[in-house]
This record gives sequence, structure tokens and C-alpha cells, in this order.
Amino acid sequence: MTDRKLWSYKEIAAHIRVQPDTVRSYRKHGLLPSPDHVEGGKPYWHPDTVRAWVASRPRNRGRRE
Repeated sequence: MTDRKLWSYKEIAAHIRVQPDTVRSYRKHGLLPSPDHVEGGKPYWHPDTVRAWVASRPRNRGRRE
């Protein structure tokens, strides 16, 4: 892990250019990786986890975000 900051739905949404509710929907439907950390019932992900997930998404292969 190179970046120690954790991302919430808001940061993930900004990274992939969607609304936070879209990211919540991805998680609800099992399309988002499991959170790296949960605090106060809120999920958080390491940026590297999110970047790997983005890179593995079929419609985004070969596309940089």
C-alpha cells in the first residue's frame, strides 16, 4: 500500500466520476470490493484497493481514470 489515507464512498465516487449513491449501489449489489476498514459502521477502502478494482472492471480495461 502506497497511500495510507482511506477512501469513503465520496472519494471513490470522485475517482470514478459518479455520484456517491452509485458507489453505494455497487456495494449493495456486490460489485465493489469488501471494505479494508469499517469504523462506526462506515466502510472505507485503501486507494490501491479502489484502483485495482477500477482496473479490473471490464468496461474500464485499458482506460485510465
